[in-house]
Amino acid sequence: MKKVNIFFVYLISFIFMEYLFKFLLMDHIFNLANINMLLFIIPFSLLLSIITNLSKNDKVNRIICLVALGLVAVWFSAQYVLRDYFGFYISWSAFGLADQIGAFASKGVTETLRRLPGIIALFIPFILVLIFRKHINFRGFKWQKSCVMLALTVITYGLYYLGLNINKSKDYSPYVLYHNVNDINLNVENFGVINSLFIDTKRSIFGFDPTIDTSIDNPLSEGKDSDTPKEYGYNVLDIDFDSLIASETNSTIKNMHEYFKNDPGTKQNEYTGIFKDKNLILFMAESFNEVAVSPTLTPTLYKLANSGFVFEDFYTPTIYSTIGGEFQELTGIYAQSLEVLSKFRSGKNSFPQGIATMFKKENYTTYAYHNNSGSFQDRDKYLPSLGFTNFKACGSGLEKLINCNIWPRSDVEMINASVNDYVNDDKFMVFYATNSGHSLYDGFNSNQMAKKHKDEFLAFNLPYSERISTYLAAQMELDRALEALIKALDEAGRLEDTVIALVGDHYPYDLKVSEVNEAASYEKDERVEINHSNFIFWNSEMETVKVDKVGSQIDVIPTIYNAFGIPYDSRLFIGKDILSTEGGLAIFANKEWVTDKGTYIPQTGKFTPKDGESVDDEYVKQMIKVVDNKVEMSRKILMNNYYSKLNLN
Repeated sequence: MKKVNIFFVYLISFIFMEYLFKFLLMDHIFNLANINMLLFIIPFSLLLSIITNLSKNDKVNRIICLVALGLVAVWFSAQYVLRDYFGFYISWSAFGLADQIGAFASKGVTETLRRLPGIIALFIPFILVLIFRKHINFRGFKWQKSCVMLALTVITYGLYYLGLNINKSKDYSPYVLYHNVNDINLNVENFGVINSLFIDTKRSIFGFDPTIDTSIDNPLSEGKDSDTPKEYGYNVLDIDFDSLIASETNSTIKNMHEYFKNDPGTKQNEYTGIFKDKNLILFMAESFNEVAVSPTLTPTLYKLANSGFVFEDFYTPTIYSTIGGEFQELTGIYAQSLEVLSKFRSGKNSFPQGIATMFKKENYTTYAYHNNSGSFQDRDKYLPSLGFTNFKACGSGLEKLINCNIWPRSDVEMINASVNDYVNDDKFMVFYATNSGHSLYDGFNSNQMAKKHKDEFLAFNLPYSERISTYLAAQMELDRALEALIKALDEAGRLEDTVIALVGDHYPYDLKVSEVNEAASYEKDERVEINHSNFIFWNSEMETVKVDKVGSQIDVIPTIYNAFGIPYDSRLFIGKDILSTEGGLAIFANKEWVTDKGTYIPQTGKFTPKDGESVDDEYVKQMIKVVDNKVEMSRKILMNNYYSKLNLN
């Protein structure tokens, strides 16, 4: 019986793994980009065949083959588990989040076991080679055959490279992704796992710095007409970009100067300065989502979300877990990559418009609190870069005041332990990163905050499964913390002069979308609408103002600065003031986006207009460029420490 050539073993194995991976995770298994995936697998299989046959010892070659297949299967499995649970694919920059992933070690074991059938399936090629190894030809090539194989490798790689030009004018075509866009998620979904690893490796070694197109028209600038006839100025500072451009020798920085110069910024509006000289308490609420807002379970959250400014089309894009959401909320910049977040976490970037820095300029005292470890994710490093010098967390003072030995920790305890620090200050600005809503959600006993509110929750006799019930019961602790905060402010006579702002870092991705939908008011999809949530921006004395414009976490800081009448340059933020007349935009992890006119999904190339809206193809093409620019500019700001070039301090 003739033995199977090792090349065909590799080729069939990798094709099998790629399509199985798509089947496990994606809703579009076959598309035109598959051609490039397959064209890359051929030279990759040829190259591995040469390496596998270097030795004249069959046993050595067999071991090389099994190691290669095993490592590839491990990589596929790791990508599968992380994408399905955390919502992102691994890149070399992912090691910047190693502590966050490590903190979920025990949960990671559980999530891996839940996906064990898929993982075993990915190891089928390895298992079959191990079983049928005697029927595979592992005999070493002679040098003539090796040369032929090498020549075929070069030729087939050339065919792959030529294949990139197929339909290259299409939005996010393989050509565009390979040459102009840096997005690991789109690369994996279009090029496949193996090819995307090589692309990521190449860019990590040699760099990748696409130039921003500064000449495009921004459809968002048309926005909505204001009902007020008053002519407003722009929220911009006096920055001489012409001089900066003329004196700059670095082409990347010059391109960035040109980009921000060409952005007109956002206009001031009827709400500019509405909260002038009031106090601000800003929350980043762990795993908070609109499904946790209930008139019965969480009456304080319900009250705050449905009065004050009511943002009816707000999103909290889930990008790289908690650190991504907090970064977006605190900086107004898109969490473009793990590389960007690693730079942020170092605390070495300049943020002259950082929130604590800006409020200090207005004579506020500033504070930050977190009822988890202060060093986890390097909050003790990046919060000072934003101007916070008074920071308490578990391990840095707060453990003396609350119980830091349970999981998750109590938001009520954190509020009660901290409110007296600032409530009597003349003007204060406070940031809270909460913890009570954190997973696990595997039953009331898996979560100390859910256990605390179990009896109260069960008394409502709601028709929910155990995991969504655990989540909702845990979020009741956040509600009670806000209740305690409002009571303390009221008793101190500071409630009328205080604004409470709150957004979530991400939806509760520890839950399945179907579990979230049990408590949702409409059926949410897993790409965009699962991220639909609330932005609470509330003061007890204001009339309710409903805002139907699209917004997301990166818009929070510009919106706050405008409402507090703080002089700032809106051009330098990727997010924009939601209360301005500029059109709204929310960008998600895989470059999906939503505007006031509709939703675009790059994986399908489909734009779905909202009811009553109609747009032409040019609008979609221009918006794709706007989104690409905003995402890439977010990376450039952090990687080049851009704000330090502007002398804004």
